[in-house]
Amino acid sequence: MNMQVRNLFETSSHYFERQAEKLVLEGYRHWTSGFETGSVIPWEMAWTIYTQELGLDKAKLALAELSHFIRTLHFCAACQLKAFPYGSMHICREECLLMGLISALQNGDDTTRDACLDALVTGSRVAEVKKAAQDYAQVMAELDQVLLPIPHYAVACVLSPAGHKTFH
Repeated sequence: MNMQVRNLFETSSHYFERQAEKLVLEGYRHWTSGFETGSVIPWEMAWTIYTQELGLDKAKLALAELSHFIRTLHFCAACQLKAFPYGSMHICREECLLMGLISALQNGDDTTRDACLDALVTGSRVAEVKKAAQDYAQVMAELDQVLLPIPHYAVACVLSPAGHKTFH
């Protein structure tokens, strides 16, 4: 079965166009790109997105936590973090796991949270990433940016050997 991400996350509106999902996904993409390239340009682009969507004061709070979370994840990740280019309507494995992690933290889904953490982070650093992710998820929730719940089966599909071939 060739399942695409957009089929897993269908709602009455487009998943990637929801403000909370857009901020988390595009924030991750831009911040990761900044680490990969050593350029501040992607971080400035993230700043623009967050300030346009949230306003100056809220963007400051959200980006401070995003920066800390991505920095922590970057240094604790089990593998190199990957991301699609900004604005892409597809997500890769790491992006799905990141979205699953933040969604699970916001929606009280410990099973999905643990599956995402186990796949993203080396064992000795899980608590560190979990805390940084929780802080980011909490700030986003306080700013009314709550992701839709991502079902555990979607994460399990991504983590399965076949999942690596079905997600774009």
